[in-house]
Amino acid sequence: MSEDIEGPNFTIKDNRSSLKSEDEVKADDEKKEDAKEAEQKQEDKREKTAPEFEMNFSTFVMSLTSSAFYYLGDVADPQTGEMHENLPAVKQTIDILLILKDKTKNNLDKEEDKLLEQLIYELQTKYAAKKPK
Repeated sequence: MSEDIEGPNFTIKDNRSSLKSEDEVKADDEKKEDAKEAEQKQEDKREKTAPEFEMNFSTFVMSLTSSAFYYLGDVADPQTGEMHENLPAVKQTIDILLILKDKTKNNLDKEEDKLLEQLIYELQTKYAAKKPK
């Protein structure tokens, strides 16, 4: 059922139909299903291409340490390629790692404990070398 309404400066066309046929309903449902399938395929593709990442104590400590290396000027800014130095931020990260070491004493496995010790030592050494005397 189509209805046209005309006025002095406008025309309104109503192209709505009162009821959809069964074929139109099925076609709409198939389009919705196809869209859902396409969306699911995109999601599956994103999940497959995304690297598997497990958050645990070691990855947490490595994340903190990588930011400290960035602020030591050992790692370039990924966007600009520039090196930055922010020694107070490095000192803060070292302090955080020392707190973690103290609070997790006797609760880490040997590998986690060794990793934490090595990272603290390396950061402290590099910090001391860059710290103004």
